[in-house]
Amino acid sequence: MDATNYSIETENLSLWYGNFQALVDVSVKIPDGKITSLIGPSGCGKTTLLRCFNRVNERYGNVTTKGEINILGKNIYDPDVSLLELRKTVGMVFQRPNPLPISVYDNILFGLRIHSPFRSLSRADSDQIVEDALTSVFLWDDLKDKLKTKATSLQLEQQQKLCIARLLPLKPQIILMDEPCSALDAKGTLAVEELMDVLSGSYTFLIVTHNMAQARRVSTECIYMFLGELIEHRETQALFDEPEHPKTADYVQMRYG
Repeated sequence: MDATNYSIETENLSLWYGNFQALVDVSVKIPDGKITSLIGPSGCGKTTLLRCFNRVNERYGNVTTKGEINILGKNIYDPDVSLLELRKTVGMVFQRPNPLPISVYDNILFGLRIHSPFRSLSRADSDQIVEDALTSVFLWDDLKDKLKTKATSLQLEQQQKLCIARLLPLKPQIILMDEPCSALDAKGTLAVEELMDVLSGSYTFLIVTHNMAQARRVSTECIYMFLGELIEHRETQALFDEPEHPKTADYVQMRYG
């Protein structure tokens, strides 16, 4: 990575679903190893922007993208870019926990098996990978005797942590999170936020949230979007306390949305 230490950079990024323009000339730089929040009213393009960074939007068909996206210094639209490798580097956690209906143990190893189908792991190696991943998300003590338990039977907070743990054996550098706490209660939300804080030095997090209190708690930088445009991007405290753009002020002071 270059000296600027940005994990993600876009230049004049626009996206259309058919004739509808969802993103309008978005230029942004996401700092390495920190938590950046995307906020704004529903339908403003937050999730669309998030899904650009692992090219998930393209799965939906009738999508046109213009502009440039650089991940770790590489344009992800270059012809030599492997989508499989991109999605290993850029992991994603969704609104509702989505563990597979298989054991906790097999959930952790699932990504490795999909992305490296010809890689042979010994039982000892597999056991260590599972332990390391669960330890990283503070689940090992709770689940070390439940590794054969079906993951979908876990508490929602544990399921969401498991979904994060499932990414870690792939060694991602960026983790995208789309409303990761929307299905959790206050205790579960706090647990996931604390986990993000612990992991943020090792991973770059970009999180979509409608919860402005959460954005203030967890993020170093914050981006306000409105109708597909990036309106303001600043350090989180400054954006909330001293917004430079009237549209940002209206939103964070709850006069809009």
